[in-house]
Amino acid sequence: MKTTSYFEFTHRPEIRSGAGSHILVPDLIQGLGGKRPVLFSDKGLTDAGLTQKIKSLFDMVPGIKLAGVFDDIQQDAKSSNINRGLKYFKECNGDSIIAIGGGSVIDTAKTVKWALYNGVNEVEYILTGNVLEVWPDAKPFGIPHISIPTTAGTGSEISSISVVFNEMLNLKCNLMNPYLSSDIAVLDPDLTVGLPPRVTAFTGMDALTHAVEGFFSTKSTNFSDAFALHAAKIIVENLTTAVRDGKNVAARANMLQASAMAITSFQSAMANIPIHNIAHTYGAKYGIPHGLANAVLMPSVMKNMPSMYLPKVNAFAPALGIIPNAENPQETLEECINVIVDLRNTVNLPDSFDEFNIDAADIPQLVPAVQNDPSSLSFRIPDDIIVNVSKEVISSKVSI
Repeated sequence: MKTTSYFEFTHRPEIRSGAGSHILVPDLIQGLGGKRPVLFSDKGLTDAGLTQKIKSLFDMVPGIKLAGVFDDIQQDAKSSNINRGLKYFKECNGDSIIAIGGGSVIDTAKTVKWALYNGVNEVEYILTGNVLEVWPDAKPFGIPHISIPTTAGTGSEISSISVVFNEMLNLKCNLMNPYLSSDIAVLDPDLTVGLPPRVTAFTGMDALTHAVEGFFSTKSTNFSDAFALHAAKIIVENLTTAVRDGKNVAARANMLQASAMAITSFQSAMANIPIHNIAHTYGAKYGIPHGLANAVLMPSVMKNMPSMYLPKVNAFAPALGIIPNAENPQETLEECINVIVDLRNTVNLPDSFDEFNIDAADIPQLVPAVQNDPSSLSFRIPDDIIVNVSKEVISSKVSI
């Protein structure tokens, strides 16, 4: 952990949290200077009535109107979705952005904002790997922007990272800029109560993965650790309730807040992220939802890479309700893994990718794919670890 050496910690977005807080959106975007916001959403939210819930608010506020609604967004922030959203925003003569949805919608909107500022029309030719833009070279975009998450997992609403699926390269790329995040994140648990149990489960496990990888990062700090530990505690205490009783607003609110805390830790300490590294590869190649990929991979990666977790595992264990064994951190690590596995089982998520019918013969090709993922630039996972983890998670029938 960094204590006396130099580090930076940034937490830019404002957060407005509370049941019913989405009704503030028109006033908030107007306060930021927006007059013709474009609303980004997806077809599922439109069918569920959530897009209309935001649209209807603008009928009651004078001096501002929606310029349009773009809901042509699929799983993952695909480069083609971003390009179409960018074109639509210009055709509508929009001046500000509102995004309602999960990480795919919010990352799409964030990347549209970045492309508008930089005069980019086809993002796949620019986002070909990690793109890191830092202050003072990175400047505010000047485009008012609000995000309203409907899942509690990615934390994209306050993150300065967009994960973009470059369809031309079949590669997930990371775009990082301190002004990429929204100006205001509205955390309204009322908008998450209709989320299906399975999606609630794997997005919640995504948030837990952010807490784990933030805490055990080689660039972790006292700041990032504080967010990671409390996020993990809240997730372990609330995810099962949110999955089993989706209308429990308190559990939903706690999960939204934990998700925001977890991504704060993750992005401020991001370095060695082997779980995300492998998950990006499986997601890009097999279309596995990111949170589900993390849920399946997390225990296996932790088991196969003990040296990464042992130095700090006794400090992490209490967040999972475990009394650490000061004499034997290996035992503590095994208990932590067991708690994560038990939580995954309790929320009815699988322990393998059986449903995706992945051929074990693909494993030799997965090794370079994982190591070529942009997430591997700061930490390269050894070949044998990728092979062992892949054998464990591809199918329950694969012999290890």
